[in-house]
This record gives sequence, structure tokens and C-alpha cells, in this order.
Amino acid sequence: MSTLTAALPESSTHREVWPDPGPARVSPLETLRHVRTLAWRNLVQVKHNPMELIDFSVQPLMFLLLFTYVFGGAIAGSTSDYLTFALPGLIVQNTLFTTLNTGTGLNTDLTKGVFDRLRSLPIARSAPLAGRILADLAKQVWAIGILLGLGYILGFRIETGPLQAVAAVGLVVLFALCASWIAVLVGMLVSEPEKVMVFGFTLIFPLTFVSNVFVQTSTMPGWLQAVVKVNPVTSLADATRGLFVGGPVLNPTWHVLVWGVVLVSVFAPLAVRAFRRRV
Repeated sequence: MSTLTAALPESSTHREVWPDPGPARVSPLETLRHVRTLAWRNLVQVKHNPMELIDFSVQPLMFLLLFTYVFGGAIAGSTSDYLTFALPGLIVQNTLFTTLNTGTGLNTDLTKGVFDRLRSLPIARSAPLAGRILADLAKQVWAIGILLGLGYILGFRIETGPLQAVAAVGLVVLFALCASWIAVLVGMLVSEPEKVMVFGFTLIFPLTFVSNVFVQTSTMPGWLQAVVKVNPVTSLADATRGLFVGGPVLNPTWHVLVWGVVLVSVFAPLAVRAFRRRV
């Protein structure tokens, strides 16, 4: 025994070297708790940086007032008729634009080293990403409520019922969740938060304006009508109008759901892969 001990290095006689077990597993319940905590962290930041609410509050209100009172009379003949038509579309447009904040926020956390600090903690690796997305969905619900509140003051009325109104909000938020994976992917790939906004406006700006968000499809040239009819933003605006003030709901809703599945199937795996490589 003494001969074997003498043959071993001195350090081996005092301690044993074990393989690195890797990061500890996190249970699904703990993952949900981590996501909730980080989502709340992103929401509380608004208290210290109120400018974050501009995109979710001030900007949509400006769009609603400007389009209703500047263009409403010329487009629909009266501001009240145009408000009934345009408000659901403006909700859709604003929600899609605010998905860019998800990519911008994630990129900001990456460039400032927030993810490096979170990675050193015993939390689920997906929690920072899921927490950011969940917090931004809550902000989008807030923005929809702000638009509906101002719309009610200006004369907009929900002509269907409370269940249909809740379904409209749910459909818009669900599609925003699907579309936000595009912003997440861009946020993981670019080097600066400003580039997320540049890319997003390049994509979302024409997508929302080449739709029936602001005007009837029938008023457009025939070749453009063909593009507008296959645009998922058109289907989402039609479904939202139908649920708020009456009109076709089933067909545009199925169109929206199919597009949502396509977006998630294509961009979610790419975004998650880019996220894992980045962090």
C-alpha cells in the first residue's frame, strides 16, 4: 500500500478529481418561476426609464389622432366612419411595430453584458429570452388598451360583445407572439440595437401599408389588390374588425393562424439557434 502511495503524485494522495457534472438541471416549475421573475424585471424597468412607454403609448395615440382627423374625412367621408374602420387596423399595425422592441431589448441586454451576468446564475437558459417576450406581450396589451380607450373617447364603439372583443385582442397578441420571432432572430444576428429597428421598419412598414389597415382593398389598383389579399396583415385586420364591429371572422382568422404557424415554424428554430450561439 505504501509503495502504491509513493508512486502517485502528491496531489493525488490528498484529493480526487471528478469530471465536471455541467450545469444543474432546472425543473419546469423553476423555469416558469425564472421566466416570471425576468419578465417582471423587464416591466419594472419602465419605472426607471419611462421613455420605453413612448413606443407603446404615445406613438399609437398620435397615429390614431392624425389618421382619423387628417385623412378620415377624405377617405371615408366622415371621421366617425373612418374611426370605426381604421382603429382595428391601427391596433394591428402598432402591435406589429412594437414587436421590434423585443429584438431591440434582447440585443441591448446582450451588448451590455446582462446575459453574461444572468448566465452565471443557476437559472434556466431560456428564461431571459422567454421573460423578455412575455414582458413585451404585456406591454402590447397595454398599448391595445390605450388605443381602445382613446377610441372610445373619440366615439368608437364595440358593436359585437365582450367575448368577441377579448378574442380580437387575443388574436392580435397571438400573431404578435408569432411575428416576434423575426425580431428575436434579427436581434441575435446584428451588432447594435439600432440595426434591429432599421431592418424592422424596412420589413414591417411596407407590410402594414400594403394592406387594408388604412383603406379598403377595393380602392387599390387590381395588381396591388392581389398582393393585399394574400398579406397576413390584411387578414389580421379583417378578423379584428369582424370581432370588434362585425364582419367576416372565420376565413381571415384561419388565414392568420396558418401564417402564425408558418412564422413560428421557420423563425423560432432559427432564433433559438442564434440565441444559443450568442449566449
